[in-house]
Formats: sequence, structure tokens, C-alpha cells
Amino acid sequence: MSTPPLSRREREIMDLLYGAGGLTAAEVRERMTDPPGYSAVRALLRILEQKGHVRHDQRGPRYVFSPVVSRAKARRSALRALVHTFFEGSPEQAVAALIDDSRSTLTAAELDRLADLIASARKEGR
Repeated sequence: MSTPPLSRREREIMDLLYGAGGLTAAEVRERMTDPPGYSAVRALLRILEQKGHVRHDQRGPRYVFSPVVSRAKARRSALRALVHTFFEGSPEQAVAALIDDSRSTLTAAELDRLADLIASARKEGR
């Protein structure tokens, strides 16, 4: 079961939580770029909790929010949504676009690793 997609602000909050492990709403707001008001941050955290990305623990008078979904699982889910939305569900189109866009910055070692991944996928597909 996939989780609902995240907004830009929700992704920013998740990135902060992954980096810190757990933060209060005030700490999240302090670390955000161009932060919205405190109430908006609390609302975003509640939404993330409803979507199943975040949980909270009460520590004294404060709630500390932490990620529920591993970063790796969140990446896979986001990547699936991106491929579906922008590449008609085609991993080949997505990879081709990434390689084309990164052609001048990919190192020989990175290209070798990509070739190894493709070779491995070919082997497993048979």
C-alpha cells in the first residue's frame, strides 16, 4: 500500500525529521526555510501523522514528532509517484531523462555502476 504524496512543505518537514530523528513543532519551524506560522507547522505535522509518515511521543508538555516510514521506503514511494506522474509509468523514460540531464556530470565510476545495475536487472529478469 502506497502512502499519499507529500507537498513541498511536507517533504521539507520530513527531511528535517529524518536528519534529526525527532523534533518538536517549534524546532521544526525554527529549521524551516521561510517558515509558516507555528499553527501551520502544527497542522502540517498533523497531516503527516494522518498520512502515516509521522508519529508523536509526549515528552513532558511537548509532542516530539519522528518519522514512521524509513527514508528508503519514502524514496521508493516518491520515485514511483514521480515515474507515474511525469514518465507515464515508464522507468526507462525516467532513467533516460536522468542520464540525459546528468550526462556531463556523471563520472566513469557512476556510469560503470549504472551499467552493472542494468546487467543485474537483465539477469534477474530472465
